Amino acid sequence: MLQFLPLIVKNSWRNRRRTSLTVASVAASLSLLGILMAIYHAFYFSEPAPEQALRLVARNKVSLIFPLPESYGQKIRAVPGVREVMMRQWFGGMYKDRLPQNMFARFAIEPDKLFTLRGEMRIPEDQKKTFQRERRGCLIGLALAEKYNLKPGDRLTLQGDIYPGNYEFIVAGIYDSPGNNETLYFHRKFLEESMAGRLQGSVGVFDILAESPEAVPRIARAIDEEFRNAPVSTKTEPERAYMLAFINSMGNVKVFLLAICAAVTFTVLLVSANTMAMSVRERVREVGILKTLGFRSEIILGMILGEAAMVSAIGGVLGLTLAAALCSAVRRAPIPYMTQLKSMTIAPPVALGCLGVAVAIGLASSLIPAWSAARTPIIQALRQTD
Repeated sequence: MLQFLPLIVKNSWRNRRRTSLTVASVAASLSLLGILMAIYHAFYFSEPAPEQALRLVARNKVSLIFPLPESYGQKIRAVPGVREVMMRQWFGGMYKDRLPQNMFARFAIEPDKLFTLRGEMRIPEDQKKTFQRERRGCLIGLALAEKYNLKPGDRLTLQGDIYPGNYEFIVAGIYDSPGNNETLYFHRKFLEESMAGRLQGSVGVFDILAESPEAVPRIARAIDEEFRNAPVSTKTEPERAYMLAFINSMGNVKVFLLAICAAVTFTVLLVSANTMAMSVRERVREVGILKTLGFRSEIILGMILGEAAMVSAIGGVLGLTLAAALCSAVRRAPIPYMTQLKSMTIAPPVALGCLGVAVAIGLASSLIPAWSAARTPIIQALRQTD
C-alpha cells in the first residue's frame, strides 16, 4: 500500500476547500477532546508531587462539612510513621465581592506547623517569623499578592459567612510554592478568639505528614481503625484523593468528562462520515476506471480508507497543538481550589489516545462508503457521471 501513498496524498487534496474544512472541523473537535482528556489525566492519573505524596488528610467520615474533635490530634500524632499533625479550618468568607475572580482558598491553621507540613513553601525567614509571631498576620501566595498588588504590611479584610463578622488581617508574608500560590493562611487562634471560644474543641480537618510515601496507606488505615467505634468516625486519605473528593462534591466529575468526550467523538464521526460519503459518491466512476487498469477491490478500499485516515490524522495533530497551547494557558490562569489543573498537560498517553481516536474516526466514517464503492461492478461504476 505504501507504493500508492503519493496517489493517496494527491487524491486527499483534490478538493482543497472541502479537505481544509474537514481538517479544521476535526482539529477543533480534537482540541476540545484533548483538553478534556488532559483534565481527566491530571485529576485521576498524574503522579503527585513528592511533597504531596507524604501528606494525608483526616476528615469526618460523614461529610466534609462536619467537624472532628480537636482531641483526635494527639492520638493521630501517636500513630507510628506520623511526623507531624496540623489542624486546618476552612474559612470561606468574601474578599471585596463574590465575583469568581475574587474567590480563593482561605484557611485557619497552626502557624508553627505549617512550614513543616508544606516544606515546599519558599518564604523569607523574616516574613516567616513575623507571621508566626503576629496573631493578626496572614500569609498569602505570590499569585494573590501580584493580582491584588499586596505587599508585607498591607491590611486585608475578609467578610465572614460561616464565621460571621469582618476580619482584618495584616499581610505578614508572601510565599511561593510550585503547587499553589493562591491560598491565604491565618492563625487558628485568631479565629477562635474572634468567635469567643465557640470554635474551640472542634476542627475541620487534620493535615498529616508521613515519614515516607510507603507509610501513607498504613497510616490511613491505622487512623480510621483507631476511631472506627468512636462517636465521630474519620476518613483518612492521601491529600490528592482528598482534593478529588472536594471536587467531586460538586458532582460526578468523572462521568461528566467522559460523557462530553463521547459526545465530541460522536459529533466528529458524523461530520467526517458525511464528508467521506460525499467524496466517495463523486468518485464511483473513477473507481471503475481504476478497476479497468487492474486495481483490485481491496487496493481501492485501502486507498480510500488511507485518504480518510490521513485527513483525520492531520486534523488530530493540529487539534493537539491547539490543545497544548490551551493547557499552557490553563496552567498560568488563577483557578481556585483545583490545584490539579496546574499540572495539566498533553501527556504522551493523552496524545496517543487523541491521535488514535482521530484515525479511528477517519476509518470508521469512510468504511461503509469505501466498501460500497470498491465492490461496485465495473460496468455500473463506469456508467456513473461526475
